[in-house]
Amino acid sequence: MTEYLRLRRALGFTLADPGRVLPQFVAWMEVRGGETVTVEAALEWTRLTVNASTTRLSQRLGAVRGFARYLHSIDPATEIPPAGVFGKPERFVPHIYTDEQLTALLAATRRLEPALRAATIHALFGLLISTGMRIGEALRLTDDDVDLVGGVLTIRHAKFDRDRLVPLHPTVTDMLGDYARDRDRHHASARDGAFFVSGSGAALGYNHVHAGFRVLLGWTGIVTAAGNQPRVHDLRHAFTVNTLIGWQRDGIDIGGRLPVLSTYLGHVSPASTYWYLQAVPELMRHAADRLEVHAKIAPGVVS
Repeated sequence: MTEYLRLRRALGFTLADPGRVLPQFVAWMEVRGGETVTVEAALEWTRLTVNASTTRLSQRLGAVRGFARYLHSIDPATEIPPAGVFGKPERFVPHIYTDEQLTALLAATRRLEPALRAATIHALFGLLISTGMRIGEALRLTDDDVDLVGGVLTIRHAKFDRDRLVPLHPTVTDMLGDYARDRDRHHASARDGAFFVSGSGAALGYNHVHAGFRVLLGWTGIVTAAGNQPRVHDLRHAFTVNTLIGWQRDGIDIGGRLPVLSTYLGHVSPASTYWYLQAVPELMRHAADRLEVHAKIAPGVVS
């Protein structure tokens, strides 16, 4: 198991969940005296989680399945659990913020106290909204990663341990520059190099962001269609979807432009970005409207 995780991580996979559950699976196998992974054993262990969702069961079995495929090359007696035993994992339906909601969210950050907290959360959310970055990527930024002259961010060790460059709109660069100067006035020497900082000058933590976000949602009254609270990560979904909607509205070839967006977002491949096309009704409505217009212009071409 240790060698399997080491090998996969060397190839760029973080394996956060398999890294947690596979030691549990191996320990369980050892307790019951199992020496070879079988489909029966894998399914029995997977079902040990009480009240687990279909998604969670699929994730647990998927971790064992990947390990079993590796083991099979060493021990042909190893059985590889089939895929899809627990059905297709359910994906979380993102909340797509409207322009009005994003404007209200940013405006509300100015009400936070103290002043440095307000400035930090405002700059952070402004960056997330305008770039679609993952929250973890933004919180890991250092001063060296933020080029305020060239207007480019360097994202290091992102998902799958990949680095990438994120060009910024000039207004976003100016906003980050204003924040950096304000931040430095408060913490001239008590910083550890992190770009976004807490009141102590240390790197801003996710718990601080989450607490501030909950306050902002209370002030703005933003909820999902199901009445739940949106997530910070939904800002990334909103950026992606609104970009695709804009391309559809302008008649841009999405298939030809999608690899650019995938690279900008740090997706492994355009297939990851294509998920948004089927996940968000707004995109399907725009596609249907364009299809209807095309059918009227060229009747008989579209069936």
